[in-house]
Amino acid sequence: QVQLEDSGGGLVQTGGSLRLSCVYSGRAASRHSMAWWRQAPGKTREFVATISWRGGGTHYADSVKGRFAISRDNAQSTVYLQMDSLKPEDTAVYYCAADGDEFYTGSFYPEYWGQGTQVTVSS
Repeated sequence: QVQLEDSGGGLVQTGGSLRLSCVYSGRAASRHSMAWWRQAPGKTREFVATISWRGGGTHYADSVKGRFAISRDNAQSTVYLQMDSLKPEDTAVYYCAADGDEFYTGSFYPEYWGQGTQVTVSS
C-alpha cells in the first residue's frame, strides 16, 4: 500500500504560480511512478503529469506542457508540481497519484490516489 498526502492548493490570479506537494509513504513508495491528475467541476478526471521513480522520465498533458513541471525528491518522499502561467481553465481539484508501472504515462487510472487539493485561478 502507498499513502499519499497532497497539499499546496489555493486561489491565484491568472498568470500566477503555485507549487503543489505530495508526501508519499508506504511499502516501496519510492519505487512507484508518481503523477498528478485533476478534475474540474462537471468534468472527468484528467491526467496532468507523471515522473518515473528514478526521476529521469517525465510526461505531460499537452494542455500544461511548458507551464507545469513535475519533480520528486525520494530522500524527502515528496513529489512536486510547479505550476506557472496559470489560466482559469486550470481550476480544478488536483490529485497526487502513484502507480507501480515503471513506465507509467497516464494512459490509465493509477493504483493510488491522494485526497486532492483545490486550485482556483481567477480571471
